[in-house]
Amino acid sequence: MAGQTVLVVNSGSSSFKYQLIDMESERVLASGLVERIGEEVGAATHTVRFTAAPGEPAPAIADEKHRLETDIPDHTAGFRVMLDAFAAHGPALDADALAAVGHRVVHGGARFFEPTVVNDLVEINIDELSVLAPLHNPGALQGIRAARAAFPDVPHVAVFDTAFHQTLPRAAYTYAIDREVAEAHRIRRYGFHGTSHKYVSEAAARFVGRPLSELRQIVFHLGNGASVTAIDGGRSVETSMGMTPLEGLVMGTRSGDVDPAVLFHLARRADMTTGELDTLLNKRSGLLGLAGVSDMRDIETRVAEGDEDAILALDVYVHRLRAYAGSYLAQLGGVDVISFTAGVGENTPAARAGALSTLGFAGIELDAERNANAPRGELSVISTDASPVTVLIVPTDEELEIARQSLAAARA
Repeated sequence: MAGQTVLVVNSGSSSFKYQLIDMESERVLASGLVERIGEEVGAATHTVRFTAAPGEPAPAIADEKHRLETDIPDHTAGFRVMLDAFAAHGPALDADALAAVGHRVVHGGARFFEPTVVNDLVEINIDELSVLAPLHNPGALQGIRAARAAFPDVPHVAVFDTAFHQTLPRAAYTYAIDREVAEAHRIRRYGFHGTSHKYVSEAAARFVGRPLSELRQIVFHLGNGASVTAIDGGRSVETSMGMTPLEGLVMGTRSGDVDPAVLFHLARRADMTTGELDTLLNKRSGLLGLAGVSDMRDIETRVAEGDEDAILALDVYVHRLRAYAGSYLAQLGGVDVISFTAGVGENTPAARAGALSTLGFAGIELDAERNANAPRGELSVISTDASPVTVLIVPTDEELEIARQSLAAARA
């Protein structure tokens, strides 16, 4: 196993998640969460995983989960807690066994268009780009610095959510505002969830047995954050998120598209500050703002009970999905494969059916029974056998995609 494992780190401001992946089998060996960093009492969960490699039957042995509460003042201390968990519970983790440490970084701006081996200059650039992602990049940078201190002789690779969308044409990423203002403040559409869209589109191409370069695809990544991307020949050509992850679809707590003049109106009439408007659109809108709950499972339960707010919330959610699907059909000039992924995309038949319900004219025929009874956690076809367009559920694996890209970059 020497030199064949990748440690994937997804770091936020007060927590980080990690996975250790054996790249020969692509099996997850261990995973964990270090959270409440900087609080009075921190917590860490380390799970020794006995998952199967892709395509293999599940093992009979159960995962081993270990939890600890302790003082975790910063990310460096958090990494020590993680290393102690590996030492105490396994599997063995040392620099000789690691081929790379892969880091998820939300925003790479227009500077980073591929996975990048981290050095001091890359750190400076990630820090400087925090102005575009103040809620995400600073935490990622803390994780990178702590990991580089823990493993100074192992290649560290930054994989950017925005990188996959660097192929967007200028017409797609340009906002129609004063050019000089836009250039001075780097205002343009960047797109997010790139690792997921890349992973799913490539998995879909393998499944249908056609070259990625030949396919026109639409991928719906529908989780608490949600985005949809039009992919032509493996290249992102249009995506719903913009300069930030706020633009586009209705999400768990984010509004998605809204008339900018609404903000001016609220500032004038409700005396709302910039911070209050930020909180409104990012944390008090979306499904939560419409129905009082942000989880689609709760929405579905309330819809079944006849709750009018929940019914409207689901209708608004689906309406936006359908609008983007139609727009991307036009941008691509037709579509060969449509995929749904992430928590809502994989587990909510009503959202999938609603998104495609009026698109039969484009050759999309959803099989109602397949859609309703698709097995959880499996790549599944939910279109009819006669449908010219293949519709899939493709479970995403962003950590594996980060690991693959990190290994390739480290060995380049």
